[in-house]
Amino acid sequence: MKAILFNQYGSADSLHLREVSKPTPRDDEVLVKVHASSINSWDWEYLNGTPFINRLMFGLLKPKPEKQILGADIAGTVEAIGARVKRFQPGDKVFGDLWDNWGGFAEFTCVSETALEWMPENAAFEEAAAVPQAGVLALHGLRKCRQLEPGQKVLVNGAGGGVGTFAVQLAKLFKTEVTGVDALHKLDTIRALGADHVIDFAQTDYTNTGEQFDLIIDCQSNCSISDYKRTLRPSGTYVMIGGSGILPIMFQNFLSMFTRESRKFCIVMEGPNKGLDYLKELIEADKLVPAIDKVFQLHEVPNAMRYFGQGLHKGKIVISVLN
Repeated sequence: MKAILFNQYGSADSLHLREVSKPTPRDDEVLVKVHASSINSWDWEYLNGTPFINRLMFGLLKPKPEKQILGADIAGTVEAIGARVKRFQPGDKVFGDLWDNWGGFAEFTCVSETALEWMPENAAFEEAAAVPQAGVLALHGLRKCRQLEPGQKVLVNGAGGGVGTFAVQLAKLFKTEVTGVDALHKLDTIRALGADHVIDFAQTDYTNTGEQFDLIIDCQSNCSISDYKRTLRPSGTYVMIGGSGILPIMFQNFLSMFTRESRKFCIVMEGPNKGLDYLKELIEADKLVPAIDKVFQLHEVPNAMRYFGQGLHKGKIVISVLN
């Protein structure tokens, strides 16, 4: 089978199309014929060997041999099942986030049946592949709020990216007032997804407008704790989904035990596919639509990763594996 491999950390130049052996499912695994995958920030970070925790998990100096195919999100059809698999049968259309297993940038992959859900009946493979990781992260970001109610104010920082485009739509389902922050060229997309207000981050610092929010979904984490406190209402919730600000948030939570801070600071760390079945229902009810910027073919993955690294994409970048 064909797959995109990399055996050293670095740029997209490390990615190459190769012919490799087709995997065989274990007793508790499903062999999936991959029709589509998509790119997430984690793919980009793993390719570049950052942050350092990725190297601890997947290979210190270079990717482990069994972790050299990127692509966490997949959508495809079940090709074969292991002896103990109960949920799926060959021919079933499935999608899911492979999390630490990877392997989506290939024609076939093996995965535990617990990492999969049945695809939405009204979704194409390319649409389904855009959902698992970004959609679940956005969903858990909103679920961190104490109680999201109609009329409350939600800000999504990085609203034009993969997670952000889902977060805007999910927040609007609660009838909240949504503000999306991102680059100028992404603002029309954010508006089209339902945002009530948009902010060009290059022109306006949302933490200095004087406006306060009940919930901040942060896909960038590029501000200080004091900035977030100033922008949150006293009972507000800050949720970090992307970026490098984990330690400050953890330290803030430690301090809160002594300062009785009323604002809540959270990090999304629930793991993969939790709530994917709920997202499937929303898609089937036409209440949630994956925002797809471009679709690349499998052999074009290096170019797709370069495009991702430029930060120009609006929503998700999808990889079509099986035409």
